[in-house]
Amino acid sequence: MKVKYIVYLLLIIGIGGLIGYRIYKNNEQNTGPLKSGNASSIKVGGMVLKPQEFKDNLSLSGSLEANEQIEIRSEVSGVVESINFEEGSKVSEGQILVKVNDIELRAQLSKAKTAQKLAAENERRAKLLLEKQAISQEEYDVASADLQSAQAESDLIAAQLSKTSIRAPFSGTIGLRSISKGSYVTPVTIIAKLVNTKRLKLTFSIPEKYASRMQLNSTFTFTTTNNTEEHTAKIYAIEPEVEVATRTLKMRAITDNSEQKLYPGMYVNVNLPLETVTNALMVPTEALIPIQNGKKIFIARNGRAQEIEVQTGARTDRYVRVLSGLKPGDTILTYGVMALDNGTPVKLDLINPDASTENP
Repeated sequence: MKVKYIVYLLLIIGIGGLIGYRIYKNNEQNTGPLKSGNASSIKVGGMVLKPQEFKDNLSLSGSLEANEQIEIRSEVSGVVESINFEEGSKVSEGQILVKVNDIELRAQLSKAKTAQKLAAENERRAKLLLEKQAISQEEYDVASADLQSAQAESDLIAAQLSKTSIRAPFSGTIGLRSISKGSYVTPVTIIAKLVNTKRLKLTFSIPEKYASRMQLNSTFTFTTTNNTEEHTAKIYAIEPEVEVATRTLKMRAITDNSEQKLYPGMYVNVNLPLETVTNALMVPTEALIPIQNGKKIFIARNGRAQEIEVQTGARTDRYVRVLSGLKPGDTILTYGVMALDNGTPVKLDLINPDASTENP
């Protein structure tokens, strides 16, 4: 029995020794690299921070509107006598577009003119009699009032008669007509739309925090959703108040469309310049690590990673502008940073970034 216990004891001692040996070797592997310098370093990518020009632009959406646009209607009711335009054609200001039959109005005007002539003759005679004191002042005033009433009636009918010729209020392109010759039109009948597309209005809104930086006559570029060609517009009007529901400020610009490449109703992508910074510090987005109170970034210093809290500003699709925490010449770590702690030894692989930092 003693031999059996001795064997068990030796087995226990052997197993315990084996476990202790493995623990010792594991500790040696974990602590050994720290004693061997570069063998413990984590390979990371980095770049030397250099000041560069940064154009802080604001990307927005907007829509195009015609510079002028109306629905052509008749001010008087009647039968369409003639249509003097081609659908989709250019028309000039003052051009007669539609003629409404005016035979009744011309007859009424002729009758009114006759009455006006009679009233004028009566007024002339009354004036001569008044000078001879053959009639009273009151009788002359009645004759004079009849003349003025007859003149007003003639003017009224003449004004109505002029409205039978429907003219273009401005030069532009006329759209599809909704009437035909012989149609009976009223003031509620839409004849066609007239649009001035030689210049277009561009309406868009900006967040209220940028409101103080907006100025009249500022120029910017924009593109349409189906074309990358850049067009230029100039701000000519700014809404005097911020829209409460969206906390945005609406503004309007004008753009030339003499080549007729743009159409009212199009959505556009606005590229609004805010400022140009000549010595901005730009870092890749992947170098930033979110923390509870902001963001941090690792830099390489004396062969080790050092974390620094930074404040950031505007960004592009690949870069972020750092406002504080870094200085020119710092070597920032750009990849492999998630495995780092403050003071971790690093093996640096410097890169030379070749990318634009202009905000699209």
